[in-house]
Formats: sequence, structure tokens, C-alpha cells
Amino acid sequence: MKVSDFFKKNSKAPIISLEFVPPARGSSVEEIFKAVDYLMDFSPQFINVTNHPSKIEYREIEGKIVKIPLNKRPGTIGLCAAIKHRYEDVEIIPHLVCAGHSKYRLEDILIELNYLGIDNVFAIRGDPSFDGKFAADQEGWQYAKDLVKQISNMNQGIYLYPIENAVSTDFCIGVAGYPEKHYEALNIHDNIQHLKEKVEAGADYIITQMFFDFDVYKRFVELARENGIEVPIIPGIKPIVNMRSVRKIPKKFFVDIPQKLVSAMESAKTPKEEWEMGISYMAELVNKLLDYGVPGIHIFTMGRGKSTRALLEAVFGRKK
Repeated sequence: MKVSDFFKKNSKAPIISLEFVPPARGSSVEEIFKAVDYLMDFSPQFINVTNHPSKIEYREIEGKIVKIPLNKRPGTIGLCAAIKHRYEDVEIIPHLVCAGHSKYRLEDILIELNYLGIDNVFAIRGDPSFDGKFAADQEGWQYAKDLVKQISNMNQGIYLYPIENAVSTDFCIGVAGYPEKHYEALNIHDNIQHLKEKVEAGADYIITQMFFDFDVYKRFVELARENGIEVPIIPGIKPIVNMRSVRKIPKKFFVDIPQKLVSAMESAKTPKEEWEMGISYMAELVNKLLDYGVPGIHIFTMGRGKSTRALLEAVFGRKK
């Protein structure tokens, strides 16, 4: 089922969705299965699987320094297929990234996903290089809106290679939104215009970057609606349960941590109290979002289920 169908079918009940990262290279998929098993009794409607493009690294191999393209977390499509095979009642959404791919390779990937019966994709640009700048493949896309347009074209039977009587795909397309603006955007209004371009290219819904202040999400949605963006905007939530994350997250994701949360975490005298303070704060945020009437709650699990389950139990009650 497509995500857009969930919105039509369950117009009043908010969707619960989860996001996982593939296992690190050389690790077992069983750890992901354990985390998913731990959360399935909350009946998530769909699971996103992130995609991490390769980056150039220099490694010493057999006494020589070798330049290699290294993907530390490969296997997005394989993990999607494995989860889809193991859990029949949840939809799978692979992230598809511009970074590291030509538009021709992206078309091949979309064909593979279509053969696997995957109805949903999440289109993003991908992470920048180590210098903080994004470099597209020579035959690739510079922006996520271009990838969205490619997927939308395939949904109309338009492929990169001229094909007579081509069969159309039918992907539901999700994109990312940045309530506190993308770090490259000039301002929040510039940020909204770039988001609008993705929607006009064919995006069906938006999942936001993590945020920790309800008013940030509310202002973002209001501004989006004022600018003609009418698709569902699902808030992305990251459980935060220790002071280490409070210090780390702003640097990595370019988001603010409200002083209320900082003060609560700083007042904790033990790791257990930090955990409890974090879950309490995030549960209050999720309840505000639900009262506001959000179409769903998307939780960034980072491949770990314990804090995600604690948050879900704090909001929806403990499951047996």
C-alpha cells in the first residue's frame, strides 16, 4: 500500500512510522530484526530504510595506501526486501539518494524496486562530502527535486531511454523538509521555496528533519500552507535520552535544542534520570503534535529500539 493511501484510508488516525539504518558493513541483519520485533506491537504502518552513499577513503591494504570508495552501511535494498519478506503487515520505504549515482543507475534501482513490489520511495539529495559541499555524479542530479521529477516521469511511463509502450511505475514519493531550514538555505522563506519545488516535481508527502520545539513545527507547517504546499507534513522525532546527544545533535543536524530540555537533562543526577527526563520531554512534544492533528509520527530509531519503545509507551501506553 502507498503512504498516500494510508492518509486516505485513515484520515483521523495518525500514522506511526519508524526509520532504521542498515547494519554497519560486516554486521548482522539480526540486530535490526530484534529492534523491529521489539516495536511491532505498536503496529507501525511503514518503515523507512536509510541509504548511505560511498565515500572515498584511503586505506592501507597489503602494505599499500589504496584509494577506495567505501560504503560503511550498504544493503538498503536488501534490507528492505528482508523486512518486507519477514513482516507482512508493514510497508517498506527505501531512501533513494542522488549522491554517488548517475541518473541511469537510479533508473535501474527504481526498476529493481518496482520488481520487488515496493510501492514507496523517499527521495533525498544525500550527504555532502567531507568538505561540506555536495558534488553530484557527472551524470547525476544536483538536487532532490530532479530525482523526484525522474520518479514522477517513470510513473507516467517516461524513461531516460526512449521506450515504446513503456509500463508506468506507481511509486508514492516522499521528501524531506527542514523546519529550522536546511543549512544551505539563505533563510526560511528560501527553504520553503525549495521544498515547494520538490512538491511541484511530484512529491506526495513530507517527513521533517528532527526538531525539539512544537512551535518550530507549527510555524513551518503554517508557512508551507501559506506558500501553497498542501501535501501531508509528517513530523520527524528523535528520542533523546542523554546529555551526550544534547551536545552532539546540533552540530551534526543543524537543529536547536530548547533550553527547557537542556535544563532538564542538566538537572539529572544519574544516567537513569537523564533517560527519564528525555523521554518525558519527548512524550510531551509528541502529545502536543497529536493534539495539533498531525498526519503521523515518524521516529528516527538509529537502529535501536529501546528508547523508541520507551517513547511510544509514554505516549500510547505499555503493550503486553
